Amino acid sequence: MANRNLNAAKEAKKDEFYTQLEDINNELRHYREHFRGKTVLCNCDDPRVSNFFTYFAYNFEFLGLKRLITTCYKSQSMDLFSQNECDQAIYLIYDGDRNGNNIPDAEEIGIHPLKGDGDFRSQECIELLKQADIVVTNPPFSLFREYVAQLMKYEKKFLIIGNQNAVCYKEVFPLIMQNKVWIGNYSGDMAFKVPEDYEPRETRYWQDTTGQKWRSMGNICWFTNLDIKKRHEDIILYKHYNPDDYPQYINYDAIEVGKTELIPCDYNGLMGVPVTFLDKYNPDQFEIIGVSLVLGNKKPEDLPKSKQGGPAFYLKKNNEYKRLYNRIVIRRKI
Repeated sequence: MANRNLNAAKEAKKDEFYTQLEDINNELRHYREHFRGKTVLCNCDDPRVSNFFTYFAYNFEFLGLKRLITTCYKSQSMDLFSQNECDQAIYLIYDGDRNGNNIPDAEEIGIHPLKGDGDFRSQECIELLKQADIVVTNPPFSLFREYVAQLMKYEKKFLIIGNQNAVCYKEVFPLIMQNKVWIGNYSGDMAFKVPEDYEPRETRYWQDTTGQKWRSMGNICWFTNLDIKKRHEDIILYKHYNPDDYPQYINYDAIEVGKTELIPCDYNGLMGVPVTFLDKYNPDQFEIIGVSLVLGNKKPEDLPKSKQGGPAFYLKKNNEYKRLYNRIVIRRKI
């Protein structure tokens, strides 16, 4: 039990990434009409350092929120305006400005103890989830599957940050294919503050002049089921199909399209495109058929063992096989 708790603590520390306020504001501005009269839950946040709490508390009236709820893990501060830690998980409730200064003062924020450690999977945190209309946060990447499953179980609207690789998880991809979840406005590079005891890395890690540690990732995206304008913008297609530029896979009946912008405008069959296609995916323009991690399970018979891996699509040129990274299979709607 002790070892399991220690390992869980290490995983939690590894996932302790703090999103920049600028990144939150840049994404949330595309969803403002969704929040009026709604209760928002941030259930993976320490309010002392969480910019999600800051964003919603200071924009409470502007967004027309009904209520803001934030849960705080055990061993975090009870006092929002100090660095004193305590061995108590809490949740906060903010119902808006009451004294007219347009600032979320300490006396306006209800601070309530939790019996457990504040884990989003605990029953008392689930009860808070049931009160929410929309969930917005940066959940632990290592628990992303469980986190999304819980949101779907309780039929919640949400806007959360995740690794782009999560789109191919067997628990997530069917939701994307069924248009129950999609990529938000932004995807790409994002930098996060990390704790003082975060272990340095050779790449995408630095300390600023104040000593604050940072970690960046190039494959971060927002996942949501809130509709936005971008989702209904057509991809402009200008390329024409020819078999030389669009070879067919050896082990699946579809053509290879190496970049989203190269999708041919006059091809109506199946096409394999990079995962980054989902950033521009318009469900009115294309239909998603599947993913190569599932569909590419039949390998060429003469494929050398040294090149065999998990399910994938293969191309053959000059008697050489090329194993491709994950592909999304799509078909243009006519």
